[in-house]
Amino acid sequence: MSSGLHITDLRFAYPDGEASVTVRSLSVNRGETMALVGPSGAGKTTLLRLIAGILEPQSGNARFDGEDLLALKPKARREIRLARMGVVFQDFALMDYLTVAENLLLPLRLGAGATAAHEATARGLADHLEVGRYWTKPAAELSQGERQRVAIARALIHGPALVLADEPTASLDASRKMTAARLMLGDARDRNAALIMVTHDPELLPLFDRVVSLEDLAK
Repeated sequence: MSSGLHITDLRFAYPDGEASVTVRSLSVNRGETMALVGPSGAGKTTLLRLIAGILEPQSGNARFDGEDLLALKPKARREIRLARMGVVFQDFALMDYLTVAENLLLPLRLGAGATAAHEATARGLADHLEVGRYWTKPAAELSQGERQRVAIARALIHGPALVLADEPTASLDASRKMTAARLMLGDARDRNAALIMVTHDPELLPLFDRVVSLEDLAK
């Protein structure tokens, strides 16, 4: 099986039974970029959380670079998420009491540790996304758009093999939206990483290698 992400017969339902996700088959190879679309509430965010190992499905198979993610214990899934995945959460998941710099470096410090090279990369990403000027500012004092750009930079800082982004440009103006999207797409292609981005923005869709509807994945 080729490198990248490969999912078959994945099934998940919340305990209340009101929402569920079914994926018959999905493959996203290294270096490939994919936009995931579908109506609000269809389960796109849930699918990203399943891939990241935050949620655990009732059944199915999910392999990343040949490793069976679903066979791992929660601690091991978390270690893979910190080391090999970059996640942009819809609510950004920033620590309000930490500065921009501390937020960017936090996943590294929770994992293998932050180096001087990582700090330089973080500065470069922050400057590219126009949040470098807030380096020492607490996240609580940032606007929604600034918080979103910090979340994007944090997801890319460690050069992840798989990036999962949930509406990462929703709070950005037109210019910054394209800057952020092109950064994430270019980063994936340059590093031979896989990128899955949930988006409702039709202007972004032509930039991706593929556009996939969540509803079609259940067929």
